[in-house]
Amino acid sequence: MIIDQIQYINRYVVMLGMTVFSLVTNAQVRWNSAYQNYIDQYKDVAIEQMHKYRVPASITLAQGLLESGAGKSRLAVKGNNHFGIKCHGWTGRTIYATDDRPDECFRAYKNAYESYEDHSLFLVKGNRYRSLFSLKITDYKGWARGLKAAGYATNPQYPTLLINIIECYNLNDYDHSKGYKPYHNGKHPFSGQPHAIYEFNGNYYVRVRKGDTFRSIAEEMGLSYRRIASYNERHRDDTLEEGEIIYLKKKKKKAPKTFKNHIHYVKSGESMYSIAQLYGIRVKYLYKINHLSPAYSIKVGDGLRVR
Repeated sequence: MIIDQIQYINRYVVMLGMTVFSLVTNAQVRWNSAYQNYIDQYKDVAIEQMHKYRVPASITLAQGLLESGAGKSRLAVKGNNHFGIKCHGWTGRTIYATDDRPDECFRAYKNAYESYEDHSLFLVKGNRYRSLFSLKITDYKGWARGLKAAGYATNPQYPTLLINIIECYNLNDYDHSKGYKPYHNGKHPFSGQPHAIYEFNGNYYVRVRKGDTFRSIAEEMGLSYRRIASYNERHRDDTLEEGEIIYLKKKKKKAPKTFKNHIHYVKSGESMYSIAQLYGIRVKYLYKINHLSPAYSIKVGDGLRVR
């Protein structure tokens, strides 16, 4: 799949008004700004793919860097193909390039996000890669060697190249990431100052800042503002208060297991809704857990179970 790596790397070691990467033939890697810029641009989509499909973010980023020449290969520029995946029955747009043979057919995508998504699906659906998913998601060395053994690339240095890239740029740190800035439908994050994204109860959430609306948060996250409002059991045009929690996925029925037998004692100013948001659960299940009617009005000091 991968173009002869050493020739490929040398082909794209160019100057484009910036310091561009350099991989030498002994598979050692030196830090450079082009690689770092690529990582900064695509780390969130790699982490998102990891959470969706269990492909280590470090492996995805290292392969993207290596296969696309840090996004500067003809396949990446003209076809948004960051992983050198050939057609193999592909019915979408195509692009031709010389790899093992002249004028081979490669998949082409609308944007880089589609390429990352298709790369994950290519591995998930490929029988020859099935054994990789039995490895720990943090075992980037096992994944690198397994990809070569499964035939992803013919270059015998391929695992070493991936491992060295990962270790040079500490990409394995992303394999432990819980939060990320979601990419959806190929949309990149909002260009303003991004919200911090937190994880709780199998979900992701942000804290409302002054001036935020469901629309502005949705634009930043690449999500439907109607969906975000629905996930938070709100009307899409509701006014948001600074500091409140807004979840990015549908909330759970119970708080995490760590809150087993936990009792929440109602404080002044709290409501069933604010307590449900605090524990990442839906309001109707907070009533249900406590055998309360929706007509019940909580009082300061009431003790509520959350799972």
